[in-house]
Amino acid sequence: MWKSPIPGLLAILMLTAAAGADPARKSTGFDPALLDLAADPCQDFYQHACGGWLKANPIPEDRGAWSKYAELYANNMAAVTSVLDKVSADDPARKPHEQKTGDYFASCMDEAGIEARGTAPLQGDLAAVEAVADGAGLARVVARLHQAGVDAVFVFGSVQNLKGSDRVIAGVAPAGISLPGRDFYVQSDPKSVEVRDKYAAHIRRMFELLGDAPETAEARAKAALRVETALAGGWLSPVELREPGNLFHLMKRSDLARLAPAFDWDAYIAAVGAVGAVGAPAFEEMNIAVPRFLEAMAAELRSAPLADWKSYLRWRLVNESAPALPAAFVQENFNFFRKTLSGSERLQPRWARCFQDMDINLGEALGQVYVEAAFSEASRRRTETMVAALIKALERDLRELDWMGEATRREALVKLAGLDAKIGYPKTWRDYGGLRIVRGDALGNRQRGKGFELQRQIARIGKPFDRQEWATTPATVNAYYEGRRNDVTFPAGILQPPFFDPRLDDAANLGAIGTVIGHELTHGFDDEGRQFDAKGNLRDWWAPEDARRFQERASCLEAQFSQYPAIDDLKVNGKLTLGENIGDLGGLRIAYMALQDTLAGKEAPKIGGFTPEQRLFLAYGQAMCENARPEVVRRRTLSDPHAPSRYRVNGVVANLPEFQRAFGCKAGQPMVRENVCRVW
Repeated sequence: MWKSPIPGLLAILMLTAAAGADPARKSTGFDPALLDLAADPCQDFYQHACGGWLKANPIPEDRGAWSKYAELYANNMAAVTSVLDKVSADDPARKPHEQKTGDYFASCMDEAGIEARGTAPLQGDLAAVEAVADGAGLARVVARLHQAGVDAVFVFGSVQNLKGSDRVIAGVAPAGISLPGRDFYVQSDPKSVEVRDKYAAHIRRMFELLGDAPETAEARAKAALRVETALAGGWLSPVELREPGNLFHLMKRSDLARLAPAFDWDAYIAAVGAVGAVGAPAFEEMNIAVPRFLEAMAAELRSAPLADWKSYLRWRLVNESAPALPAAFVQENFNFFRKTLSGSERLQPRWARCFQDMDINLGEALGQVYVEAAFSEASRRRTETMVAALIKALERDLRELDWMGEATRREALVKLAGLDAKIGYPKTWRDYGGLRIVRGDALGNRQRGKGFELQRQIARIGKPFDRQEWATTPATVNAYYEGRRNDVTFPAGILQPPFFDPRLDDAANLGAIGTVIGHELTHGFDDEGRQFDAKGNLRDWWAPEDARRFQERASCLEAQFSQYPAIDDLKVNGKLTLGENIGDLGGLRIAYMALQDTLAGKEAPKIGGFTPEQRLFLAYGQAMCENARPEVVRRRTLSDPHAPSRYRVNGVVANLPEFQRAFGCKAGQPMVRENVCRVW
């Protein structure tokens, strides 16, 4: 349910609470034993559905939050790790994907070898940064760092042409910052200042670990943060990032030099493509995602001395490399990014961190291992059946809406009919034949994995858009709708308990995975998704009066969620969370409609004392159960498009007469809103 407007191009650090490894906590589907029966469902449905789970599931020390999502991801990792141990053996009989995943995992787990090599694997890149003497040299070293997967200054790659969705064009987008977003660099409240001060101290300590004297490290840290802060000033706010039009500006290659003339773009493009058989990409048309970012970058290139830029690039290199460096770097990296920003009290186990690193850099090869170990075809087939049922329910909803005109309705139905559903894993696995994995070279494997993906992106420029490609990995515990493709994806990772449990009844499964499916389908028609047509073009297909009616209904949800307190003096940002709230409300509604279709007017027997309708709503509530530390709540409130779990449950069911009938709620009770919000 997390989605990026330009996956693979716009790298926005959300720092979501990563799941660690605690295989003793097994995920289950809807479980009545986890309810809080003392809580009245009409007063606080979240507490009623999750109270028992919240009490039984304190946050583990190695993470900032613990949720049903984290619980499932931990179990998924545990399920595949024994297989990774097996394929880590240096056996010539291994299949190619087993060799790459096994050797990558073994190298990442080799802490003694990593410790012995120290910072030697970084010295070549550090020397290249130090040797920069002019603008062309700076551009070439940025390209070198990009080839090594270092998030520095901007990101260059390929992106779908949103005005001609069947083609891929070049693209440049903001990158090169480590705090969760622009506001963390510019806000002046005491908490933000405290975080920035700790961030500056963290950069200084990392430079000291590289061998800098304290005074040198201090000066370089200040310089690096000055450059990074200037770049962050050109970023969009979290709310602005949710507007697709803000991230697509079809321009010419020559506009790069116009917007940022102080950067040698020709030197950069020639260098970044000079790997393997790709070569420098030839293109004229491109997307410059945020033109004002390039202007901010150009201003900093004019004003900051070259030494400051070298300090910044040095910082970006060590920051990206830290997970594959000796323990002192790993611990210091944890101290800021996990402890300060997320409240975690200790590191996750090494094997869990290696699994997550592989999921990023070798995702589909790891996905093959994961699917072979932990996913059944029966789960895939039953999910396909549910997806079809929910599409049918959404189609009926679109046909019956009384506020939508016929011309817009026709376009909406064409879009729904053209939607593609990807379930489980890709039909064709990605070919990693060109990626060299060297046993015993943890940092090199990490860098080559990221460089391989960059070259894959560059090779797509000017070619037809591949609609079968996946933008997530099979082991991911998530789902997403992608407006550019007009598709929904449900990876194998989420098609497990508690979201999907083949042992449970349709009501429980529709309440959990069914609402996830409905949520993603609804994203095709939320405030962002509705701007894309059936082919993934950014096109306004709405009649003006229908667009006005949509905005009225969306504004109701925005106002509702903006009233909810998040933490301390912060309230939920109703505008930032609008798309997810529309998805939650629409998803639960069409899951309810699909349940009624399944029941076909017959009164089904109660299970465990609950009607099918009650089980659907309770399963939805339990899928959202989460405990989160204050640091995580604050960070998410400022940057995450999802509302806190409590409001994703209570704020949604309070708008549903179907829920109120199921539990006998009366007017005036908290779970019965006087002014009901409804979009879909």
